[in-house]
Amino acid sequence: MVKLSIIIVNYNVTQLLKNCLVSIEKYVQNIVYEVIVIDNHSSDSSWGNLISEFPKVHFIASETNDGFAKANNTAIQSAKGKYLLILNPDTEIEGFYMSEILDFTDSKQNFGCLGVRMHDANGVFLPESKRSIPDMFNSFEKLFTKFKKNNSKSYYRNDIGEFDVSEVEVITGAFFLVKKDVYNKIGGLDEQYFMYGEDIDICYTLLNNGYQNYYYGKASILHHKGESTIKDEVYLQRFYGAMQIFIDKYYKNSKPLQYSFLKAGLKLRHKIEQIKLK
Repeated sequence: MVKLSIIIVNYNVTQLLKNCLVSIEKYVQNIVYEVIVIDNHSSDSSWGNLISEFPKVHFIASETNDGFAKANNTAIQSAKGKYLLILNPDTEIEGFYMSEILDFTDSKQNFGCLGVRMHDANGVFLPESKRSIPDMFNSFEKLFTKFKKNNSKSYYRNDIGEFDVSEVEVITGAFFLVKKDVYNKIGGLDEQYFMYGEDIDICYTLLNNGYQNYYYGKASILHHKGESTIKDEVYLQRFYGAMQIFIDKYYKNSKPLQYSFLKAGLKLRHKIEQIKLK
């Protein structure tokens, strides 16, 4: 029986994808697992060269690029594992910890999802590894200030240590572990999101359905953050558009005050970022 299905959506990052697959081969041991790579209609066709290099990997070529959420949902339809690991192609696994993590998740009732400690190529910890659900206060901190008190429950959960293991509200979609039956039960990733925001949404959905989410700081991955992202107007539209989808979905009717504040804040911050591009 397949214990783990690793799902990777590739888009124009062939070398990083290769490094990711090598890291999986090296470190994921003593588990029956499969790897499914779906290419999201890359303009760079060199990813096809990896098919013969990694014969155990199941490669899927998408004829269109309909976004990160859609691609993952498509690939997961053929997944056989009890657990799904949605993994970015610009990440690398760094240790023999997958069995340990799965033992941990198997021991938890109402397990929702799990993320690990992420750092960049310089070894700098990436604070989005552990986050809160966006609200009026922590969103102001995130959008407009650099001020983050130590040991405070801010947008980036500074009250949880970098190497701790703890319940948390939001983890990242770069390393997102979830049971397949739970994923299907809650409807998978929301395909309204093209890119960005879908990880916050599914974490919130899990919490709203009575599941617990976890940050597992004892394990780490290298994340070459943003390597496949060009910071241009398209990026800004997708990023701030994703945040707008989230607040429309969860706050517009139930939390009108927060909705008005967040909508105004997103609009202002988007304008500031547009000015910086000029």
